[in-house]
Amino acid sequence: MNVLHFVQAFFSDGAHWHGQDGIPTRVGEHILYSLQALAVAAAIGLPVGLVTGHFGRGGNALALIATAARALPSFGLLVLMFTWLGFGQLPVMIPLVALAVPPILVTSYEAIRSLDPSPVDAARGMGMSEPRVLVQVELPVALPLVLSGLRTAAIQIVSTATIAAYVSFGGLGRYIIDGLYQKNYEKVVGGATLVAGLALATLALFWAVSRIAVSPGVRRSG
Repeated sequence: MNVLHFVQAFFSDGAHWHGQDGIPTRVGEHILYSLQALAVAAAIGLPVGLVTGHFGRGGNALALIATAARALPSFGLLVLMFTWLGFGQLPVMIPLVALAVPPILVTSYEAIRSLDPSPVDAARGMGMSEPRVLVQVELPVALPLVLSGLRTAAIQIVSTATIAAYVSFGGLGRYIIDGLYQKNYEKVVGGATLVAGLALATLALFWAVSRIAVSPGVRRSG
């Protein structure tokens, strides 16, 4: 059987659409893990990246932190956290957050640093406070690049959240891990197809958010 036959057999099997191991349940679990990890990573990376970019300090430190975080193997970190912390969602979240923080952190920093300083200087000359300058002047113009960092992080999380299955969690990784153990390649290919589809859906979602959130003038200038 080729890959297309495996895909067709997986999705045409009614047993894969119901119960705890059904596609809707596994997709929902995968999305939940991904959203939680992205929310935590954004809560860490966005404020630090935007503020350091605004003041122009700490760029070298951010680059060092991002490089070190990118060098961490997600699966190795998962096993280490599971051994240290035991069973639970925290050992799953830590490697996913560690994977997602660097692109958010670095991209948000670069987004602010690459802006034309003239509007920023004008806003300061009008007496605007530094937080208002960042939120009302810099962030709207930097938003496309900031969203690109979030998009990159989201794609990486969706693709890597399959590792949750290694420590008996759910998500789409269950199909891949269980399929390999059972030598059920129909399930393996089906799970991989679902992960790829979810990654593409994530790209489409961020495209839609960008069309809504970014002003037409900023899109044209970009």
